[in-house]
Amino acid sequence: MKTPRTMKTLRQALACALLPAMAGVATADGNWTAPEISPAQVRAQAASDADSIVILDVRTPAEFAAGHVPGAINIPHDEIPTRIAELEPSKGKTIVAYCRSGKRAGIALAALHDAGFAKLMHLIGDMPGWEADKANGK
Repeated sequence: MKTPRTMKTLRQALACALLPAMAGVATADGNWTAPEISPAQVRAQAASDADSIVILDVRTPAEFAAGHVPGAINIPHDEIPTRIAELEPSKGKTIVAYCRSGKRAGIALAALHDAGFAKLMHLIGDMPGWEADKANGK
């Protein structure tokens, strides 16, 4: 039987694990936070209207080559400012960014937001979340 102290510790651990995923990804100045989208929602939107969504992997080319979300394009986060023209034709679409942990996705989303992109979202759990969702058969 779990003691009240053990239950409190479990609740604290769960809260620490979930809060970053629930909070979204904020810009460096903290004035804007990208809404989040689940892997299941990304799959559903891509299946129903693939032309309405751009899945943006902002990891390194080596990380991208090792595995990525199907249909994703790869623009490393530190190249977004110099390669933003590649995304201009997609300015009216939903752009879902992800990396490994959320930090690089946040940097990329902030750069896109500052460049006037409005339909920006962060993939909940980033690549590990996508893989876990896929492994669970979702």
